[in-house]
Amino acid sequence: MDYSLSVPSATEFKALYDETGWGDWTLERFEQALSGSWIVCTVRDDVGRLVGMGRLISDGALHAFVTEMIVTEHARGAGIGGQILARLVDEARRRGVDDVQLFAARGRVEFYERHGFERRPENGPGMDVASLR
Repeated sequence: MDYSLSVPSATEFKALYDETGWGDWTLERFEQALSGSWIVCTVRDDVGRLVGMGRLISDGALHAFVTEMIVTEHARGAGIGGQILARLVDEARRRGVDDVQLFAARGRVEFYERHGFERRPENGPGMDVASLR
């Protein structure tokens, strides 16, 4: 596997979402998302196909937030997600931002705990906007 801090194309990013069923947005939305990224870590297989990625958004000084951790189904279980997360955190720290936060998707808390993140206390900060759907 080839790990890189290079940004994928919007088409590749969309294909990763499509393959994993994460959402169905336009190519333009993926272009916007990538342009708003602070750090992106990608993983490609031996033929150069994007099999995983993670993104951070940040103010570049105080805080960074993990916005995606996504690995194709066929590549899961090989430690790719942990490597992506470690590289994102390492690069944020290299750039001077030590406070890296995230909101874990349902059922994924233990993954993040294994990689150095801690749960917030029950009365801790953090909320999601109520869905209007």
